[in-house]
Amino acid sequence: VFCKQSRFWIKEIRLSLAMNEEYYGNIGEWEGHDGNMVEDGYADAEADGKVQEECLQKFSSRDYIMEPTVFNTLKTYFQAGGSPEHVIQLLSENYSAVAQTVNLLAEWLIQMEEKVFCYLQLDFIRLMSLMFISVQTPAWLEQMIAHTTWRDLFYKLAEAHPDCLMLNFTVKLISDAGYQGEITSVSTACQQLEVFSRVLRTSLATLLDGGEQNLEKNLPEFAKMVCHGEHTYLFAQAMMSILAQEEQGGSAMRRIGQEVQKYAHERGHDASQITLALGTAAAYPRACQALGAMLSKGALNPADITVLFKMFSSMDPPPVELIRVPAFLDLFMQSLFKPGAKINQDHKHKYIHILAYAASVVETWKKNKRVNINKDELKSTSKAIETVHNLCCNENKGATELVAELSTLYQCIRFPVVAMGVLKWVDWTVSEPRYFQLQTDHTPVHLALLDEISTCHQLLHPQVLQLLIKLFETEHSQLDVMEQLELKKTLLDRMVHLLSRGYVLPVVSYIRKCLEKLNTDISLIRYFVTEVLDVITPPYTSDFVQLFLPILENDSIAGTIRTEGEHDPVAEFIAHCKSNFIMMN
Repeated sequence: VFCKQSRFWIKEIRLSLAMNEEYYGNIGEWEGHDGNMVEDGYADAEADGKVQEECLQKFSSRDYIMEPTVFNTLKTYFQAGGSPEHVIQLLSENYSAVAQTVNLLAEWLIQMEEKVFCYLQLDFIRLMSLMFISVQTPAWLEQMIAHTTWRDLFYKLAEAHPDCLMLNFTVKLISDAGYQGEITSVSTACQQLEVFSRVLRTSLATLLDGGEQNLEKNLPEFAKMVCHGEHTYLFAQAMMSILAQEEQGGSAMRRIGQEVQKYAHERGHDASQITLALGTAAAYPRACQALGAMLSKGALNPADITVLFKMFSSMDPPPVELIRVPAFLDLFMQSLFKPGAKINQDHKHKYIHILAYAASVVETWKKNKRVNINKDELKSTSKAIETVHNLCCNENKGATELVAELSTLYQCIRFPVVAMGVLKWVDWTVSEPRYFQLQTDHTPVHLALLDEISTCHQLLHPQVLQLLIKLFETEHSQLDVMEQLELKKTLLDRMVHLLSRGYVLPVVSYIRKCLEKLNTDISLIRYFVTEVLDVITPPYTSDFVQLFLPILENDSIAGTIRTEGEHDPVAEFIAHCKSNFIMMN
């Protein structure tokens, strides 16, 4: 079979040479060529020799006869005065028929009706690339992309070989066939506008329809796709910026765009100029310049802050949206709430004013024209930020002094921007290696503040749980074993409080994972279960029962916390679940 294939290709080459005889000269004359017959395009024999050498290196490579560029190389070689017989010898000797072997194996697999397909690598791609020289899409390829197994193969190959034109074309065919929802993670899709726009539309619809949990699950992959390159980032952000202006779903679209900005920033990409260009900053060049400088450097400075302060203190300030950039607001958190951060006291009120303005001012727009600016909460927000800043960033105030100021802190925490600042401050403070070693109270004041934040601000529940998980999983080697257990129980108390404030499924889901991974002291799981049973009461949702019931039914849990007597919360919960959720078992 392979010998026939070889003879076929040699015949094709000879036929090509014969068809181009008028261009190259008589083939018989070439056989006695002395190296000086072809002069067009080459100045001397030395240049011709170099071209021939480069061509011969290609002809000597394995299966070069299968490459789509073989005829172009032949033309170049013959124009430089090369010998046809030498070419035929090299191509035939180096023809190993790898692609044909792969094709034959594929036919055998189909004939044997195998259901498991091998992951065919670069040789498979070469074979298919050669077949793609035809004008029409091969029928067999259309049949292949109709099957999930083959589509998965193409996705894997596309990730491994993003520059392959055949795979780019195949991904487009898959998208045209309506499977764009499957290719959100394929980088090749990001290189074709038509495919990328379809994938973007499908992904955005999925993110908008699934709620917060669906957003957390799918957002990382979506952000990765959008941040594939500058062109994909600009296109996606431009589309989301337009959609964010819609009354229905506009705020959710703006949230997604900001999350993608955050993802890009965390990976070291400076997309600040794109962010500003897509907003209202273009109409305010001075503000745009000041914002761009601080965002690019990742730090605030008095000069640029003064520019913004004057603009947002004027009678006709720029739109508040201009300074509601998440990365910009994070810089204020670091300047005003991070322990040890130094801020120029002469300019501190300017920092506070801009942050308070971004957090509290409400604008009313009609037909792209601002008709009202509500600054009713600006003064009180500024005062709360300043108060907490003076308390938290005062190095002379210890835990005892903070306890005396708890009522003041609780009042200020009611402002969302202050709560976010306090949460950041608590994170930075308790992450110090020696923090818990120096604490004497059962519940340190910083952890008590987390309870108040959980009570007042539902939107901060994910960040609070993230901090608690980080502390729970941290190795506190400076504490002895019993002290570590007591600390983890204190952290579990904070999780139970978070659960009591409505953040139920994420908390229980985390404890369930701890039990399944067997990486947590079983006594801590029992402690959590006991505390939860004390605060819950029927009716229970099916989602909660599906997560919590398996924990209780675990022998190492339930068997050790059941109490003798009339009141047995474990038995009561299990009995209630089995009587009301029989179908779940």
